[in-house]
Amino acid sequence: MRHAVPYRLIMIVLLAATTGMSAETSANDTMKSSQPSTSASCAVSGEKSACGLPSQVVIDMSKTRVQHTEAEWQALLTPEQYRVARKQGTEPQFRNAYWDNHQDGVYFSVCSDTPLFDSRDKFESGTGWPSFTKPMEPKFVGAQTDTSFGMTRTEVNCAVDGAHLGHVFDDGPAPTGLRYCINSASLRFMPRKEYEAWVKLHEAPPIADTPKG
Repeated sequence: MRHAVPYRLIMIVLLAATTGMSAETSANDTMKSSQPSTSASCAVSGEKSACGLPSQVVIDMSKTRVQHTEAEWQALLTPEQYRVARKQGTEPQFRNAYWDNHQDGVYFSVCSDTPLFDSRDKFESGTGWPSFTKPMEPKFVGAQTDTSFGMTRTEVNCAVDGAHLGHVFDDGPAPTGLRYCINSASLRFMPRKEYEAWVKLHEAPPIADTPKG
């Protein structure tokens, strides 16, 4: 079952970003166009596994809806969030906020109010990083081929704000067969009830101006 983001909410998040989104490539398309190396896997013991290594792709920030200067990002984020989300770093496996989080809710980008992953699509991958079978809304997640460190991987990022999220691999469970290996530092968790209230707030029609007599 697909846990879709309401259409009106998608339009709100993507407002003024249509041009940038049209140039984004989905994770499925990127993975189909490249041949992943057999070394691009996440061994649980490997700090130098495909998940444990940072990314060196260049994210085109000109296409993102949310933009800040480097100084502004540093003020908005913790040092670890900045290192991972803005500088494409990687956090330690099994030593991060959400790898073992079993609460029901939604994971947002740490860099904007963009809902990215639903806890109902989260699974135990054994890698030590939060893992999901799919994003809530494909339009919100961009993907690029990452050939750094002698392996071929698919880097994923938030298409709305340019935050580096992690990588996606084709060794996940049904129904998608994909494993989105995501850094906790790039995410912000919102419990289900709070998310439902957030959706209602953002879906509410604008209040009309009171006519002047």
